[in-house]
Amino acid sequence: MIQTIRVTSSEKTDAKGLALLAEIEKTLKIKSISNIKTIKVYRLEGLEKKDAEIFAKTALVEAINQNFTINEPIINNSQLKIEVAYKPGVMNPEVESILKSSKNLSIPLKAADSSYEYAFFGKVTKSQINEISQKILLNETVEHVIFTPPKTLLITGKTKKIKTIPIRKLNNDQLITLSKDRLFLNLEEMKIIQNYFNKIKREPTDCEIEVLAQTWSEHCVHKTFNAKLIIDGQEKTSLYSRIKKTAKYNKDLIISAFVDNSGVIDFYDGFAISGKVETHNSPSAIEPYGGAMTGSGGVFRDILGTGQGAKPIASTDIFCFAPPNLKESKIPPGCLAPEYILRNVVAGVRDYGNRVGIPTNNGSIHFHEDFRAKPTVAVGSYGLIVKTKAKKKNPKPGDLIFSIGGSTGRDGIHGATFSSGEMTSKTMSVSGSAVQIGNPIEEKRVIDLVLDLSHKNLIRTLTDCGAGGYSSAVGEMGKNTGVIVNLENVPLKYSNLAPWEMFLSESQERMVLAIKSENLKKVQSLCKLYNVNGAVIGKFTNNRRLKVKYKKQTVCDLTMQFLHNGLPQRIMIGNSSKVNIVEQLPPKPQNYQTIWQNIMAHGNICSKEPIVRLYDHNVQGTNALHPFAGVNYDGPNDGVVLRPILNKYYGVAISHGINPTLNKIDPYWGSVWAILEAVSNFIAIGGEPNNAALIDNFIWPFPDEESLADLDKSTDACADIAKILKMSFVSGKDSLSSTYRYPDGKILKIPPVLLVSVFGRIPDVRKTVSSDFKKVGSTIVLVGKPDYKNLGGSTYFDLTNSQSINIPKPDLSSINSVFSSITKGIKSGDILSCHDISEGGIAAALAEMCFGAGFGAEININKFNTREDYVLFSESPGTLLVEVDNAKIANKLFEKVPHTILGKTVKSERITVNGFFTIKADVNQLKKYWQKPMKEIFH
Repeated sequence: MIQTIRVTSSEKTDAKGLALLAEIEKTLKIKSISNIKTIKVYRLEGLEKKDAEIFAKTALVEAINQNFTINEPIINNSQLKIEVAYKPGVMNPEVESILKSSKNLSIPLKAADSSYEYAFFGKVTKSQINEISQKILLNETVEHVIFTPPKTLLITGKTKKIKTIPIRKLNNDQLITLSKDRLFLNLEEMKIIQNYFNKIKREPTDCEIEVLAQTWSEHCVHKTFNAKLIIDGQEKTSLYSRIKKTAKYNKDLIISAFVDNSGVIDFYDGFAISGKVETHNSPSAIEPYGGAMTGSGGVFRDILGTGQGAKPIASTDIFCFAPPNLKESKIPPGCLAPEYILRNVVAGVRDYGNRVGIPTNNGSIHFHEDFRAKPTVAVGSYGLIVKTKAKKKNPKPGDLIFSIGGSTGRDGIHGATFSSGEMTSKTMSVSGSAVQIGNPIEEKRVIDLVLDLSHKNLIRTLTDCGAGGYSSAVGEMGKNTGVIVNLENVPLKYSNLAPWEMFLSESQERMVLAIKSENLKKVQSLCKLYNVNGAVIGKFTNNRRLKVKYKKQTVCDLTMQFLHNGLPQRIMIGNSSKVNIVEQLPPKPQNYQTIWQNIMAHGNICSKEPIVRLYDHNVQGTNALHPFAGVNYDGPNDGVVLRPILNKYYGVAISHGINPTLNKIDPYWGSVWAILEAVSNFIAIGGEPNNAALIDNFIWPFPDEESLADLDKSTDACADIAKILKMSFVSGKDSLSSTYRYPDGKILKIPPVLLVSVFGRIPDVRKTVSSDFKKVGSTIVLVGKPDYKNLGGSTYFDLTNSQSINIPKPDLSSINSVFSSITKGIKSGDILSCHDISEGGIAAALAEMCFGAGFGAEININKFNTREDYVLFSESPGTLLVEVDNAKIANKLFEKVPHTILGKTVKSERITVNGFFTIKADVNQLKKYWQKPMKEIFH
């Protein structure tokens, strides 16, 4: 029997209902609804009504401001109601907490579920309700409308049988048909699998074919980055080898690079810091809330799964979307509206980071119309670990395979293979099962458990159970030994999973540990203490085979040699194509105030404060330099500085750089721009290049010959700039499926993204600076050599419908001395504030420094002898605006580097630019335009 408990607020106002009402009026233009009340619905199976009442009062209802009913409506006077719930089998994060609470209260509960009921008042029709549910209330990939209450919440059934997949006699067309929409392997790879099973004279099981597809997926094995390349007729080393070779530039700093779940560099006092940035583009495209949540959860577990367990101390989020106001006619079939994706991705990152207790304190959001089919959603995390435990160890034969965390369900099936393919109008319906919903409370318990196990030296090694589930985690851990897995021991959410689904599921919040058998009882005791499920699901062997059994049946039996080394190295050909851009330069502005205001309101420049304030960036109390600074705490900083050990003054600094627009025009110089922006941001807050490492994320269109040649150029840029700066890449990720295919076969290439993140140590967090001007009458200095000739891809050109194939090219010969001078000035205390010049140029940087200060500036740009608009709006990477006390200090500090004294800060709230004629801009007016766009979306 199911007891249904409905809970609603006893207050007059319903915040959730009012927010929904505002969304309906704004998005659907429906004005006839007068009010919406929300009802939380809990369904509890297996207990009597009296126990349901006790449980409701004890665990589900706050008597001070909530009312509840059992098995009857709680609102009777609404015009229409609709109930929305997760589909059966989709992870509902509340359910496990409900079940644990009932167990703690000794109330017998077999199953539970929760949902929301919405009661509408005023004039509303059923057709309007249908439109509201389809476009606002639910994502049909993971949610549904409940029309008839369920008779049971239990998902039951027999375990599905192991199937064999006839492959040995298939012809080429049949092999491709088998691969399409499920395996995402090419014909050569399918034929190698066919030959392997012909050699051992049997057909593969469903599990074996799925394991091979997952292990050989682009997502997991990085086939393009490991391929032999012929670019424009010239043989070149692999992309990965070029990136990996950069690790030689700073050997004393690097502890671990490209061999673990995250890169690790030296810190202080016997500690190390780790960093990783992941992408969740495909899941976020079809279910943005769950996709972003599990992106955050997965990258936290990457940090946790580094060495013998690192503590996650920070989170970052960098997103690229289509403009929120994009016309509906431009949204491709099967794709979600940009504003919906934006809101729900932000909500997913917010809910996961805030609830698990990891501060989200660095990030950015970028807009371009060609992200309309698929967003870029990158989430990063950084961790602290004892240096002696920072290097990954190998399991030994006889060690137990111990799974901890969430139970296994059907969620996430085909996640690795799905993320490796291009998106189409059918992706949401075909690949919906690849999306999961995260459970941050479970993750928090897992993190605490792992850190305690590590502290007590009970972990030999561990890894995240991410893409490919147990298949990836166990298969990689046992690569050099061998494993035997007993799937009957895997904790399941429900009983009707096929064995291959148990092994491939990507259910979240799971980690796999290698532990000594003699430590089992200690590990199990700590699992119980932290309220985390733990199970021995197998052991490591010495036969170098991946053997998986379900009870007495063999589910999978493959050699590790074939699984990990059987995939042939691809030979890929790339050919550059000419970018078809006809130069069109802007006319000289007639009204600089208007242009400047529009620059500040542009999506790539406008304030993201309404989003950042949704994130708890102070949750661990470690922020030494916050995302915002200034008199009103709304001036944006270039990066963040943390003090992870609170009684020490040394810290961790984090920054990043990205510009997808430039990569579309020139992937080499666009990538140079992104790298230098990332490092400039790091320098601007007080970091030094020799104390930092780089992380790359390539989010690129499917690598046809043209895109591959562009990817090659971007990789060359990474290698070249790393060499110039003597900085090393220590971690990275490629996601090469940013392509959408329309039903008619037309291809939309999502803008190629190189995201570069920087993380490093700072000896004293007191010797850092924020971006806001500090006092009236100080001197403003432009440090570096700007490129005022090339404005292609700039915000200014975008606003004026101008275009050019020539994008900014920084002066690489002076870049190291420029960075050194900034570092020296911050250390000495001579630099009072510093801000890098990126999107929007000097105009945007100067305005933002004034926003934080609450006063203005007066500068002179006559000496540049070029167009005022080019000087103001040129976006030259590796150049910075600096505040010092006076010109004497400026000339002494920057005597050996390119620099220009621009002017002074002034008391009035106005920016005056003196050139061939005088330009004046009101600081408060600029700030109003700057803050408006995101306030309208996240009000």
